[in-house]
Amino acid sequence: MFSQLSPAQPDPILSLSLIYNADQRDHKMDLGIGVYRNNHGQTPIMAAISQAEQRLLQTQTTKSYVGLAGSEVFNQCMIDLLLADTSAHSRTAGVQTPGGSGALRMLADLMHVANANTTVWLTDLSYVNHRPVMEAAGLKVKYYPYFDRDTKQVNTDAMLSALAQAGANDVVLLHGCCHNPTGADISFEAWQAITALANKNGFLPFVDMAYLGFGDGLEKDSAGLKFMADNIEEMMIATSCSKNFGLYRERTGAALLVGDTLPNAQKAKGRILTLARASYTMPPDHGAALVADILTSSMLTAVWKQELIMMQQRIIGLRQNLVQTLIAKGCDQFNFIADHKGMFSMTGLSPEKIMRLRDEFAIYAVGDGRINVAGLQEQQIDALATALITVA
Repeated sequence: MFSQLSPAQPDPILSLSLIYNADQRDHKMDLGIGVYRNNHGQTPIMAAISQAEQRLLQTQTTKSYVGLAGSEVFNQCMIDLLLADTSAHSRTAGVQTPGGSGALRMLADLMHVANANTTVWLTDLSYVNHRPVMEAAGLKVKYYPYFDRDTKQVNTDAMLSALAQAGANDVVLLHGCCHNPTGADISFEAWQAITALANKNGFLPFVDMAYLGFGDGLEKDSAGLKFMADNIEEMMIATSCSKNFGLYRERTGAALLVGDTLPNAQKAKGRILTLARASYTMPPDHGAALVADILTSSMLTAVWKQELIMMQQRIIGLRQNLVQTLIAKGCDQFNFIADHKGMFSMTGLSPEKIMRLRDEFAIYAVGDGRINVAGLQEQQIDALATALITVA
């Protein structure tokens, strides 16, 4: 059987880490895989997580099954975190999933069960795993204009013009904040316009919220999502705790279902649980238990929020310092990096120039030109600026 298989295509991001690890150069720089690193090049365990783990170690008495939906306390915490003070809060059901990607897949499977003819509209450009997940679930994929490769910002007019053509068999996937891979976020006014189009034309919004808190902070990052949820009958949300809780390897996420009524949202939740039973059955508990403890403890919530603010402000500082260093060296080609949000920016560099960064400067970035600014160390900024100017 195995001999009949054709070789798998390597993941363009995860495979880059293997090449980076094999590089023996001391000055190598990993701006590929999307993880936050501190100035020592480490992805630290957040203080609130460490404290919650100690509490869990002292109080947990069993490793028995939790259930198909995972931790219901965690699920409610995710609903509270994303949808507090909206009309959607009381008509939303949640399912814990193995990471944000697990949420994407479960919601994609649900779409196929509900309507096998569903077309999912993705931003051009979009997260590298969006299309494979949707197509693996049997859905059709279409792209709508989003990133202007000249201005390095969102082409709002082209986006809204395209989405005006989406209809009742369509699902429009939106990045909640900190767009991956471009770093260019839609405005609050664009959220309002897309909400109006959804209500007029009947397409279903699907929001991927993977980086909450990494852009402009918790409140501003969720403002567009909350407006949409407050003014629409049905939508879906995939959310992840990998970045804002630093729980990358624990695979902690949730699929949220906003219904016109809570019973209808619960009906959709029930179908996801059936799908989960035929797949992974139950999500891992550890990360969800930690997040639930943090968000139900005012003390730990305060610790977490403060550390999240520090991470968010540091990312902003890295962006600004890189642009200022480039300008000081006589280059204004990359000024847009300071305006982007979250971990990533699309540099506009060709695959050939990205390869030059790797070969000549030991700087690793994704071949499409994306760099992970949140993986940068302060002492690397001057070297990165010099390399960018050289290859550009």
